[in-house]
Amino acid sequence: MDRRQFLSLPNFAEAAGHGLGLMSELVSDTSPPVAPESAWLRFRHGAMATTFELILPFGTPEAFRLAEEVFACIDALEAQLTVYRDDSEVSQLNRRAADEAVVVEESLFRLLQQALHWYRETEGAFDCAVHPLLECWGFFRGPPRMPDACERQQALARSGSRWILLDEAQRTVRFLRRGVAVNFGSIGKGYALDCAAAILRRHGVCGLLHGGRSSVLAVGHPPGFPKGWCVAVRHPLDPTQHLTEVYLRDQALGTSAATFRFLEWAGRRLGHILDPRTGWPAGGLLSASALAPAAAQADALATAFFVLGTEKVRHFCQTHPDLAAILLPEGATNPVFLGWLERACGEPGSVSLESPVQSP
Repeated sequence: MDRRQFLSLPNFAEAAGHGLGLMSELVSDTSPPVAPESAWLRFRHGAMATTFELILPFGTPEAFRLAEEVFACIDALEAQLTVYRDDSEVSQLNRRAADEAVVVEESLFRLLQQALHWYRETEGAFDCAVHPLLECWGFFRGPPRMPDACERQQALARSGSRWILLDEAQRTVRFLRRGVAVNFGSIGKGYALDCAAAILRRHGVCGLLHGGRSSVLAVGHPPGFPKGWCVAVRHPLDPTQHLTEVYLRDQALGTSAATFRFLEWAGRRLGHILDPRTGWPAGGLLSASALAPAAAQADALATAFFVLGTEKVRHFCQTHPDLAAILLPEGATNPVFLGWLERACGEPGSVSLESPVQSP
């Protein structure tokens, strides 16, 4: 899924530098959330058809080696999860699992377990097994197209996590219907950020990670600024306009919008975010952002929230107190804050919202 920079990071004054094969920048912050004297190292790396960035405080021990470890981890995950390479583990799983139970690597099995959990929790609004539908609509390799009713029904019949059987004891995956295929495009970047964050925590380092500025994860807080990292959510139709700002501390934010991949049909603009339950592009929202403890979860829920719409997301957040949402309905001027954000801000348009979920 192509999310395209819906988040804006703090305003850094940049001075370029290079080292160890990584693009890095020593930056001095000229605006909140940290003191002007603070300096930062920024490392950038291309993967998963986007740019990942790691921001560390200047003086972080072995920062370059740490960045290399983080990006090597992300590259390995891309090689495992991508459906654009025939030799990836996920591509092999998609070819074999309808014929036999396939043993998969432990972390991939856990990711599938999480994906099926989110599928059940969202009543099918998030589904990692919609690859046949993405192909049908031309949102996999393109170009986008309007499939006929027969094509849509056939693709819908082959889609859905209801056809995935997991055996935890044997760590195997089996597809109960031929043609089923999983695609982690909607959560791959978030999952990569979670794995990268585990590296930072293992080394006792704080930092900010993002993938394409649509998935962001804060590890700890900036030195001297315990509220967290300030991240702005951009307007999906006007990148110069911010919907709001939030402070993240050991918290993730993911955003979904159908701004850049869509097709025009019968005077309607149909985006690439599909409702797995109907097989049609979801509508009603311009963007949906989810705040959650983990980045893969935030990405999955941002997709589900875009599909569910405002009232169902409101109920979902009421029953999940650690979650929050920022929604922009079609035709609306101000965003809708739900979950703990609604309780924190008081009125639409409020900024600098601080997560109540804090690290020890």
